[in-house]
Amino acid sequence: MDGGGVAIELRGPVQWITIDRAERRNAFDAEVIRGIARGVAQAQADPAVRAIVLTGAGDRAFCAGGDLRAERGESPFELDPARPRNPVIDLFKELEQCTLPTLARVNGHALAGGLGLVCACDLAVAAETATLGVPETAVGLFPMMILPYLLRTLPRRQLMEWCITGARWTAQEALAVGILNYVVPPAELDAKVEWLLARILDKSPTAIRIGKQGIQAMRDMTLPQAFEYAQHALPSIARSEDAREGFAAFRERRPPRWTGR
Repeated sequence: MDGGGVAIELRGPVQWITIDRAERRNAFDAEVIRGIARGVAQAQADPAVRAIVLTGAGDRAFCAGGDLRAERGESPFELDPARPRNPVIDLFKELEQCTLPTLARVNGHALAGGLGLVCACDLAVAAETATLGVPETAVGLFPMMILPYLLRTLPRRQLMEWCITGARWTAQEALAVGILNYVVPPAELDAKVEWLLARILDKSPTAIRIGKQGIQAMRDMTLPQAFEYAQHALPSIARSEDAREGFAAFRERRPPRWTGR
């Protein structure tokens, strides 16, 4: 247990990070955000960790966003003049730079900043009972913190409707516009998460790590710049121990033994 409303548990090669405030629908304050960021950083620093799962406690909510009742100084809606950067942005940067695969286990409603956490992860599996949305306009706010993700994920018409009306979408509707990878009955959520993790854990951690860096770099490049980057990145991957092992395992018709180097 990390404390501050966040539970961190290492399950084999997977770091599980759980927002543990079910009584507040797993809404986050500044301490929860710092706890999630610590969990991500710890996973990155441990060479035995191969993936990260982010979820919420209970079955009602994944994360309801920022806690509107947080104590002064712990609210994500404040900006400390002595530290002029919101901890939510620090967390999103931590997730953006994370070279481990990150998976959101969406056990319940993902709203406002909670939807941002889903979008910040590489993959997302949701229970079909979950709803997703950005209801900020109902309380006089706007989803500024997660707009960078929404702009990269949603078609413009859906983005404008979600942000302006604050309407909630079903998990199936979120699946249709690309926010989720899979939607399953609640009783099948853990099995689907484990199935997806199994498809990650038998792959080269080196290839995944360098590949994620490439995706982040190319996303904001022009097409010629991306081609230039790609032609240097691929030989770099091919020189890794994992690539040599992968080629050898292919030739010898055996499972590869990844070193992560």
